[in-house]
Amino acid sequence: MYKRIFRFIGFGIGALALLVLILGMAWYKSDISVQDLEAKYLTPESSYINILDARMHVRQRGTGPAVFLIHGSFASLHTWSAWENELSKSFRTISMDLPGHGLTGPSPSRSYSTDDYEKLVMVLADNLGIDTFYVAGNSMGGNVAWKMALHHPERVRKVILIDAGGFGGLTTDPGKHKQQSTPFIFRMLRWQLLGNIFTKITPRFMVEMNMKEVYGNPSKIRPGDIDRFYELVLREGNRKATIDRIRRQGRDLQDSIKYIDVPTLIVWGEQDRWIPVEHANRFHNLIQNSQLMIFPQAGHIPMEEIPEETVEAAIAFLNR
Repeated sequence: MYKRIFRFIGFGIGALALLVLILGMAWYKSDISVQDLEAKYLTPESSYINILDARMHVRQRGTGPAVFLIHGSFASLHTWSAWENELSKSFRTISMDLPGHGLTGPSPSRSYSTDDYEKLVMVLADNLGIDTFYVAGNSMGGNVAWKMALHHPERVRKVILIDAGGFGGLTTDPGKHKQQSTPFIFRMLRWQLLGNIFTKITPRFMVEMNMKEVYGNPSKIRPGDIDRFYELVLREGNRKATIDRIRRQGRDLQDSIKYIDVPTLIVWGEQDRWIPVEHANRFHNLIQNSQLMIFPQAGHIPMEEIPEETVEAAIAFLNR
């Protein structure tokens, strides 16, 4: 009897190992060379600029007052394409692939915290000869943007925070005080084993699942958007850089948000599953010179999901 039980257990373990092997072989994805990706994702306005130890992919469009556009985790400068189409009619837009993202890829120093990115964008502004400017940032990029406004108010004229990161996670409702749920992808990649597996085995459905999480209305996702996210994640070195970035957070400066004195527009998707709308109210309550706009049907990346409505609000704010 015991032999049968042990045989059955052994068969189950063997079958499970075989299944894992088969799935691993099916989902294994090698890195994509930057040269192959450039053929698809470089644009006529693209250039590479050496900033600190990064060879950064930067896109500049239009003329006029400068607006820096800073993307969020896993994204790239392409997240701003619709906004750039409108902003570049009156402004000079500067978007970039932060190190560990897009065509820029990893940096030798593995400098991927929001503090590192803040410094990098400021040096980029110096490199381009831009003294004062506007800045907009989404999610992680929003965290970078408000740190720039906090530390360099003499240079940042106005800031737009779009579903921005930076708070520890507690809601503002005193009757709840529940912890914000960390998105699954971040929890998974913080685990040593699963993070290491991710650098080799990255199924497309995982990227598609994340895209559906960050949209309020997933039916608005276009197949090309999923392809772009997926292919740029597979850019050589980006997956390892993602693990390094997620495990090395920037300084927690949320207690300093109340000292931001730069005119601020806070834009939020009410259906945000990654950073709840309560955080929009927290920013608005702490930043005295701020305006809050909540879009009921949008999710975590409203500048992609509802670009017309959000860029109209941005332009009105910048021109005010």
